[in-house]
Amino acid sequence: MTDDLLDPSRPGPFTRFRAEQSAVLDGLPDDPVGICTAVHDLFIQPFDAARLGIPEERMAERNIRPVSELVDRLMALDPAPPHRARTPETRVVGTCRHWATLACALLRARGTPARARCGFGTYFAAGRGFDHWITEYWKAGERRWVRVDVEHLDKDHVEHPEDLAPGEFLTGGEAWTRYRAGLIDPQTFGVPGTDHAWGPAEISGNTVRDLAALGGREMLPWDEWGRMTEAYDGLTGPDYDDLVDTVAEACAKDDPVALTRLLGHRDLAVPAEPVG
Repeated sequence: MTDDLLDPSRPGPFTRFRAEQSAVLDGLPDDPVGICTAVHDLFIQPFDAARLGIPEERMAERNIRPVSELVDRLMALDPAPPHRARTPETRVVGTCRHWATLACALLRARGTPARARCGFGTYFAAGRGFDHWITEYWKAGERRWVRVDVEHLDKDHVEHPEDLAPGEFLTGGEAWTRYRAGLIDPQTFGVPGTDHAWGPAEISGNTVRDLAALGGREMLPWDEWGRMTEAYDGLTGPDYDDLVDTVAEACAKDDPVALTRLLGHRDLAVPAEPVG
């Protein structure tokens, strides 16, 4: 792990475009929210794709990790520039992670520090936190990170999806810290549409995924590594909870030394071959 992967202004393994893909930036707006808005129309959720009759074999697109491959697929479906409006069938089948990661990549390519963040949206259903990814970019003039729900920019879940208010989205670590302090019921945090994927292990899993994203590895929502599977199976104990406490604290403080150390930890390090 190098400091370069912790630099939000530089592309990581999954946010790097190939040289011949530079045209993807042509025609994009100059402002960060405009770039995020352009990304909004490039993907379609699997359930929406199925409802529209998009072939089952295309559902595998949700497993694409690198943005270079996402762009290849977009161009194969429709060679028009990405900033042009697309019909649903020419959008890549993806998840919130795809929206967040491509927006992050484009922002970085345009010189704006940006990061994809894994956690929970608290605005989809009252009293619940839904598994979700968003993008945040550095607004230098205000010295702060601005959080954008790229997937839902056209929705009214919140007043300002282009600048989420504190608490509307919680990173995995932020949710974990609240859980450990007894401020949230962990059984209200998890994956919508499932009966089993709720509780502390879902929160700790997203804490580890958010750590990986800060280290330049924006994994898929269902990727598991380290002791994550054990946690989902209820086989971890206080020692692992203490480790997740440390991860949550390091992510909250943006401490590069602590993050680098944790990204190399045997229970946290992303394997060379992604595991989806």
